[in-house]
Amino acid sequence: MTEFDMNQIRRLDGSLLLIFRELLRLRRATAVAERLGLSPSAVSHALTRLRDLFGDPLFIRRPHGLEPTRRALELGPRVEGLIEMAAEALGSDAGFDPASSDRRFIITAPEFVSVLIGAPLLRLFNEAAPRASFYIGSLSQARELDALRRGECDLSIGRFGPLPPGVVSKVLYEDGYCIAARKGHPRIRAPIDMETYCTVGAVFAHAEAETGADSTYPSPEAVRVSALVPRWLTALQIASSTDAFASCPRRLAERQAEMLDLQIVDLPYDSDPIVVSVVRRADAADAGVDWLLAQVRAAVAA
Repeated sequence: MTEFDMNQIRRLDGSLLLIFRELLRLRRATAVAERLGLSPSAVSHALTRLRDLFGDPLFIRRPHGLEPTRRALELGPRVEGLIEMAAEALGSDAGFDPASSDRRFIITAPEFVSVLIGAPLLRLFNEAAPRASFYIGSLSQARELDALRRGECDLSIGRFGPLPPGVVSKVLYEDGYCIAARKGHPRIRAPIDMETYCTVGAVFAHAEAETGADSTYPSPEAVRVSALVPRWLTALQIASSTDAFASCPRRLAERQAEMLDLQIVDLPYDSDPIVVSVVRRADAADAGVDWLLAQVRAAVAA
């Protein structure tokens, strides 16, 4: 190791690493200050030191927040690795204490998953981790997996194709499609036949995050398609106040049935299952994420 290397290492302390990681995750200095219990000026001073240390701007101010440079994105996994090794050396792998943690977990998921797990997950947090919180956002599949690998989010949930290196997935739950229609609908009763299904008028979701990349829709010649909307929840809301029905995931429909005054009816044909998976980083042991995943599974089962 050269004298230059030693001087650089002496200038790099653990607090700078933590601030760099949170800037990469949250992209806002004020949010990082709140997360780490620092003043905004302390975060600004640390960013100045980081820029001088690495010889790069690292984060560029934009209207939407701080945009990381290419150098910052390259440094992200290495800094995360240094923090993890430091935690292991200090014995912080003893576990995660939800009762005392103020960690904010970041999840990416399509709306139909967020609607399904949101309320029960909040109740679980309030009971077991009252100081912790979670954020659920929606990104394109490529962007969310990239964010996951960079440590900018903790879990990604959805319907995934082949995964890139650096992440692993497990099935979170399986579901199937059903018909949801307003109670008292003049033509929708269980069981429904194919003629009724094809002629009443249906509302389908079309966003890839909701339906999967390989989804297809009935042709207008086969089924009377009244509307295509971005989200299944929108389809359910339309079905609750019209004579169209919504073809959507059963778990979502059942969770919303009482609130929207809907009836749930089986499809008159067999359909492919809906397989929802949860993805996390492959190379990062994190007791907090282990706990979060257990709460997400409990929320699905609630």
